[in-house]
Amino acid sequence: MSTALPLWAEVLTAVFAVLGAAFAAIGSFGLVRLPTFFRRIHTPTLGATVGVWCITLATIIYFSIQGGSLFLHALLITLFVALTAPVTTIFLMRAALFRERQKGGAVPPAATSARAPDQGKL
Repeated sequence: MSTALPLWAEVLTAVFAVLGAAFAAIGSFGLVRLPTFFRRIHTPTLGATVGVWCITLATIIYFSIQGGSLFLHALLITLFVALTAPVTTIFLMRAALFRERQKGGAVPPAATSARAPDQGKL
């Protein structure tokens, strides 16, 4: 039994699907356009995470209206991507830093910590 979706649900689903595709495309373009690995690594991760959230919202809206009950199965996929993408990025960054340091290559400067200056020196 197939039920026609109301126009507002079709429009909202389409908007979230196109937004998700746009974020994924922006992430892909950033991967190609940025010059170094250390700059390049962020765009696909952010694009994938935000893109998956948008596609998930489109999926939830579409199948919830179609089936007549709340469809939350897609949240499991989004949760998996939201947990694994940043962890994978951290591992890739650490491996790249290790390799560049071993080669004696140029690495990004270390992040400065927000510590208070030495209090032992007056």
